[in-house]
Amino acid sequence: MEINCISMSVNDIISKIDDVVWGWGLIILILAAGIILTVRTGFVQVFHLGKALKFMVKNEEEGEGEVTSFGALCTALSATIGTGNIVGVATAICLGGRGALFWMLVAAFFGMATKYAEGFLAIKYRENKDGHFLGGPFYYIEKGMGPRWKWLAKLFALFGALAGVLGIGTITQINGIASAVNGFFDPNAQHIAFSIGENSYTWATVVGGAVVTAFTALVVIGGIKRISKVSEIVVPFMAITYIVFVLIIVFTHITQIPAAVVSVVKGAFNPSAVAGAVTGVTLKIAMQKGIGRGIFSNEAGLGSAPIAAAAAKTKDTVRQGLVTMTGTFIDTIVICTLTGLSIILTNSDLKYVEGSVEGVNITSLAWESGLPWNPKISSFILMLCLTFFAFTTILGWDYYSEKCMEYLTGSQKAVKIFKVIYIIAVFVGPYLTVSAVWNIADIFNGLMAFPNLIALFALSSIVGKETKKYFAEKNHDLKELSKTK
Repeated sequence: MEINCISMSVNDIISKIDDVVWGWGLIILILAAGIILTVRTGFVQVFHLGKALKFMVKNEEEGEGEVTSFGALCTALSATIGTGNIVGVATAICLGGRGALFWMLVAAFFGMATKYAEGFLAIKYRENKDGHFLGGPFYYIEKGMGPRWKWLAKLFALFGALAGVLGIGTITQINGIASAVNGFFDPNAQHIAFSIGENSYTWATVVGGAVVTAFTALVVIGGIKRISKVSEIVVPFMAITYIVFVLIIVFTHITQIPAAVVSVVKGAFNPSAVAGAVTGVTLKIAMQKGIGRGIFSNEAGLGSAPIAAAAAKTKDTVRQGLVTMTGTFIDTIVICTLTGLSIILTNSDLKYVEGSVEGVNITSLAWESGLPWNPKISSFILMLCLTFFAFTTILGWDYYSEKCMEYLTGSQKAVKIFKVIYIIAVFVGPYLTVSAVWNIADIFNGLMAFPNLIALFALSSIVGKETKKYFAEKNHDLKELSKTK
């Protein structure tokens, strides 16, 4: 009983810290950064999305870097398309009501401009150390804002390393995998391997966690090139597979879409007006959960994606900014929206039991009841999608946090030690409680965002000025070319 009380008090403290970090201050900062960058870049996410999608699959022929632009994007996507798309969306809707999906999309729209700026700055301020490229917020803070801000760059690197090893990169991902594997193979927990206090763990959880840990160790030792190669194969395949199955749910419930959209918009501004709304949900909670889980999923504003973008083979800052921007479009505008719709169309969120935040079970319920075949097949496919998404996120965040450690310590030995700690964190992740895991991840995400957002505000005029100049010159060149014809 005493252990239980201590555990509850620790969870309460973590929850309170999460509420402070993800209070109105950070929510306003993230939205303000996206709005300012949207205006200063001339609504880049609206007028140049087509170009961005084209550049995404067409690698630059000339350019310095370690991996292709597509490889860098896949590495970034491997880190963003994960449990946030499957578990996080469900959790946001359950805790913040259906309106959370609306705020998730609002944050993603402006987040695309934020992601563009991050990719732009990553190339502009990266460093080339004998063909080994290092860049991201720590360098555009130090070089863009000036050496006197190096302490802020170090702070970002510290939060980034901690986010990778204790939050978004390891524990949340492996926890999501373990829940999905256990939910499919042993949903009634009949085969217990061991117990810790009042918590029991099945053999499905133990074996699933051990297998993922082993594969993680095999890949992360190979560095960015191996992570990029694995991501280029797994990410597109699993993303397309997931989208196809969710679209089946959407199309088989197409007549219910108008009512679902109305409930989302209503829930965004007046959660209590939606039938079946979770008791106690307010506008602040809807915004907080929607924006918080959206940022958890697409990472716009966190400063993680530019770390991968800095390794891209390119000379063109704008081009890489556009490619980086597509990550948020694919991750949130496409995948998270479809996940949210599948949950709402099947009313799976209304079957949520207060006090339980097992988001994977809500999404699994949507698939089992929404797909027109045996629920076991649906559950198995979702388990595979979640497992591969979460696994690639583990790989992507290993790269991010390693680069943060490299900048922080300047020591390759420290990076090697960090890899071992990272793998250990993956191993122990399945045995931590879900609510604490998500709150810890949220806290480190928020702490990462603060230094990065300061840099984005400070450098937004440079991003805007050079972006507008670039497109003006391109338009001028096109006009001159048409005249010669």
